[in-house]
This record gives sequence, structure tokens and C-alpha cells, in this order.
Amino acid sequence: MIKSALISVSDKTGVLDFARALSAMGVQLLSTGGTAKMLADNGLAVTEVADYTGFPEMLDGRVKTLHPKVHGGILARRDFPEHMAKLVEHAIPTIDMVVVNLYPFQATVAKDDCTLEDAIENIDIGGPAMLRSSAKNHKDVVVICDPADYGVVLAELNSDSAVSYETRFRLATKVYAHTAQYDGAIANYLTSLGPDRAHATRGTYPQNLNVAFEKVQDMRYGENPHQSAAFYRDVVTTPGALANYRQLQGKELSFNNIADADAAWECVKSMGGFDQAAACVIVKHANPCGVALGANAADAYQRALQTDPTSAFGGIIAFNVEVDAAAATELAKLFVEVLIAPVFTAEAKQILAAKQNVRLLEIPLGAANAGVNAMDFKRVGGGLLVQSADAKNVMLPDLKVVSKLQPTPQQLQDLMFAWRVAKYVKSNAIVFCGNHMTLGVGAGQMSRIDSARIASIKAQNAGLSLTGSVVASDAFFPFRDGLDVVVDAGATCVIHPGGSMRDQEVIDAADERGVVMLYTGTRHFRH
Repeated sequence: MIKSALISVSDKTGVLDFARALSAMGVQLLSTGGTAKMLADNGLAVTEVADYTGFPEMLDGRVKTLHPKVHGGILARRDFPEHMAKLVEHAIPTIDMVVVNLYPFQATVAKDDCTLEDAIENIDIGGPAMLRSSAKNHKDVVVICDPADYGVVLAELNSDSAVSYETRFRLATKVYAHTAQYDGAIANYLTSLGPDRAHATRGTYPQNLNVAFEKVQDMRYGENPHQSAAFYRDVVTTPGALANYRQLQGKELSFNNIADADAAWECVKSMGGFDQAAACVIVKHANPCGVALGANAADAYQRALQTDPTSAFGGIIAFNVEVDAAAATELAKLFVEVLIAPVFTAEAKQILAAKQNVRLLEIPLGAANAGVNAMDFKRVGGGLLVQSADAKNVMLPDLKVVSKLQPTPQQLQDLMFAWRVAKYVKSNAIVFCGNHMTLGVGAGQMSRIDSARIASIKAQNAGLSLTGSVVASDAFFPFRDGLDVVVDAGATCVIHPGGSMRDQEVIDAADERGVVMLYTGTRHFRH
């Protein structure tokens, strides 16, 4: 039975309606500061915590709920007679519900004009203390830190006049996750400040790094059946990211499905800005094995499939446009694990429903570069490597022609396309392209020459000509031999970062062989 509720929130979303509903049930409302004023101004009977404790707020509001009459009423175990006797002795009523969310620390420090003083003043003390006290005593106290839970709690109160233990426990665990994330954000911020402790000069990498993710699901297994696994997503939603997927049909996603789907989705999102809007990316074992632009989804898919139809079997396919009936008809002819698109038409869903095991994922595309993580993590033995994400997209003005021959406008377009694909291919990466489609992909070899040879063999096996093609290399050619291999295969244009001690030797080789060479000035290793 909920007789009293303490409400003190920074985020006031939905709290007025929630408080009204509680008041209508006869629940006594306690509150502080701005929340109390808002409730009173809207006609609700509410007792200020200062009046309740008999002790005024002090130190500019730093001390208001840190009082035995508050925490005693929250922490007392109702099934311990000695606890209840102490409450009677000190005239402390029980508090049966605590509704608290915290000062907006993260929003404050995200502002460019934030100062250290601003950050410090937005570190909540009383709020976490009340939340943690309530969560500890969740058997007797309902604790809410998220406005999304107001409706759930009211539904149970309206139905049974009580909140179930299952819900109380879930809300308590949510509190500890929330306060841990909050404290982690504070530690991240404060340990990122330099010796001058100035907000403007804080470092990117804090001395103590705290990260927070929430579990989406357990996996059947990890990369291999003897490994266990689970999928977690960022607590703060990242627009355009794979983790926002909505599964329309198909079997449960596996560990490898999600890893490969992310590679396909990130690659296809990068394909904006070309004349042909539709793009298709086919990924197998984390590498693109076919990428193409087309007039529509079906056209892009058919062109992407030509690169390596053998590897496409059992792959992951992603589109940056709507998948319609025409595309679905073609896709249904191939065994695939996962299909990803911003939307599938009703007709496409009906066609693909016959392939019951195929997983269909809808993901909102978002704006350019949407969904790019701020940080990239790689776990190593006993530690964690952290870097900024490889979010840089080289644009035409960034390119430098270093050969005597100049590229044609069509060659430039194909070079840019090839470069974007190479960014998502495991190093050493060599990608042959022509007319906005991949012709041969060499990935993950210890030698760049071997990657080049494999890419040309792939093209031959697919019956594709490399004559007049362009080539992208994710890193520089350390010697001319790699260049000779791709030119011998038929390439007439090469794009790579440059930066080798033997750059001039490779440039001279390009001029000798009569091919165009451009530098990006940006390397795209992918390990």
C-alpha cells in the first residue's frame, strides 16, 4: 500500500500527471524546490521536505533531503519490529515511494561554455542517496528514476492497489545501473581535466574510463559454439546505428550475424553523394565481397552480386534505400543470413516471408555520418585499446594527383567509390572497381601484393574484366611491385594514401606504366 511518495525530479516529463494520479489515490506527496512549486501551482496538495523535516534547505540547496526523517522513512524495514519501533520513537513516518531523477550533469558538461564550477554544481548528492536507499529497501519502497516507468507503476496500482515485487526489483536494479552510469560520467569528466582543470582543455581520454551498455539479448553462442556471448547496446541511443534495428522476421540473430551486419550497414551508409542513389553492400566474414550503386535496389543488388556470387552465398546484404518487390524477388533466389534496409515495402515483406529463416532488419538511415560511434574499443589481454572512430570520409578536394596523367571525371567518381569501399575491407585491402561497382576485392592478407593478386583472381573467377579499372589501396604501396601487379591486371587509375619513403619510386612507376595516381593523405587500416 502506497501511503506517501517523495517526488523530486530534474526531468519533469510526465511527472505532473503521475502526481495527480497518486494524489487521486490518496497518496501524500512530499517534494522539494522546483518540483514542489510546480505541483502546488497546479493545485496539488504537497508538503515541502523542509516543512516535513522541520529543517530548512541550506547551503544553496546542497542540503535538503539528507536528513534522518527522509532516509529513516525510506530505509526502515517494515518486517523488522525494532526498525518500526525506532520510527515511532523518533516520529518518523514511512516513505513508500521515491520518484527521483538527477541533476543533468552530462548535458551540462556537453556545453562548450561549461566551467568546472558549472560541472561541480551539477553533481547531484541527495538524489543518488535517495535512489540508492530506496533501491536497497525495494521490498518496501517503490523507486522510480525513469519517467518511462510511471505508466507501468500506475497500471499495477490501479489493478491491484499494489506494485508487484517483480516490478519493485526491476526498478531497483534500474536505479543502480543509472547511478553507476551517472557516477561514471562524473569520473570520466573529472579525470579528463588537465593540470589547469579547465573545461576547455579537457582531454579526450580520461584517466579512468567508465562505459555503460545495456543488454539486448543473450546469443546462442559467440564466434564459435564453445564461446558464450551477449549483445549490448549504448545506454544513449545513437541515431542511425545498427543497434537500432527492428527485426521483422527470421531466426534469432547470432554473434557473427550482428558483427557482419554492422560492417555491411556502416559501408552502405557511406555510399551517399553519388549520382546513383541506391547502394547495395554484400558482406561475408566481415569483408565486403560485393558493392555497387544502381538505379534502384534491384539494380544495385544485381551489380554487387556480380563481383563474387560464390562468397555472397550465406552473406549479409544491406541497402541504403527501400527494398521493393523487384529487389525482394531477386534476393529470394539467394541463400542469405540477414537483409538490412531502411524500409521494406509490404510487397517485399510478403515475398521474403517465404524465406522464413532470413532475418529482415529495418534501421532508420539518419543523416550523413549518423550512427558513427564516438569511440572504438578493442579488448586485449588485461586491457582495452580506445581510439576515436574512423569517421573521416575523404572528399574530392582532399585528393592530390601525383602522376603526369590526370583523371577523367568518371575516373574520379570511380576512385572515390573504390576508396569508400576500401575503408571497410580488412587490411591489407586492395579493391578494383569500375562504373560504380566492385570488380575484385582482396582482403586481410599479410602482403599487399597477395591482396592485389587475390582481387584480380576474384575478378577472373567472376568473369569480370579489369581493363580500364581503378584500384584503391587502404595504405601506401611500399614498393612499386604492388603497383605493377594491379596495372598488369588492367588498372589504369590508382588511389592510396601516400606517405612511403619510396613514394617517388612508385610515382615514377605510375608514370612509366602510363596510369593515373592520386593520394588521399588518409590511411584506412582496418584490423
